[in-house]
Amino acid sequence: MFRHGSKQSASAHFTRNMPVPDWHLRFQKLAQEAQDSRIKSYYETGIISENTPLSDVPFVALDFETTGLNPDIDDIVSIGLVPFDLHRIYCRESQHWVVKPKVKLEEDSVVIHGITHSDVQQAPDLRRILEAVLDALAGKVVVVHYKSIERQFMDRALKIRLGEGIQFPVVDTLAIEATIQQQQFGGLWNKLKGKRPGSVRLGKCRSRYGLPAYQPHHALTDSLATAELLQAQIAYHFSPETPIGQLWE
Repeated sequence: MFRHGSKQSASAHFTRNMPVPDWHLRFQKLAQEAQDSRIKSYYETGIISENTPLSDVPFVALDFETTGLNPDIDDIVSIGLVPFDLHRIYCRESQHWVVKPKVKLEEDSVVIHGITHSDVQQAPDLRRILEAVLDALAGKVVVVHYKSIERQFMDRALKIRLGEGIQFPVVDTLAIEATIQQQQFGGLWNKLKGKRPGSVRLGKCRSRYGLPAYQPHHALTDSLATAELLQAQIAYHFSPETPIGQLWE
């Protein structure tokens, strides 16, 4: 259950630090420039306009587990994705892959995500499953919790393997929650009263909306957790008529 108080329209106060990109036009341009047929097909599927209300947006939550946090030297070891909209999560259409990274799997990362050396040795390279991944993302708005991981790792991984990267719009549940926390608890007066913005870790964000605790660091479970979090954030803080352009970047 969401813990509704007096519902505030965060959409009326949700400020952006950069102009809203026109992803529809950008996809048209990127489709003309793409060399790999799979990436070209992804762009040619197109994307909704920035004026589309949230109630009509097809989302897909995406999560990666990686060998580390630096996309320039680390690589993807697993991918989870879960399609959803404001009303329903399509669990039967969810997908999960373990993939073989281009770099050594360090013990520290094994402890975090539990994917072992033998797991990745038996796994396919990202190139072998790329068509399935892009087909699952095509036409949907990607939802992540901290955009720098999925966006930068995907772009870098494809540049290494194919010689060209990829761009896509994202809705970042971490960025949304950080803005909401700052609006509600930021500023000098709140600081003097001992109040401060809360943690924006995925589990902490979910707990504010009464969502259950899931075991972290599994790409599929974290995708589901992110999908549920966005549904809660929109139900609590936004109108279903809010245009997607206010949230994506």
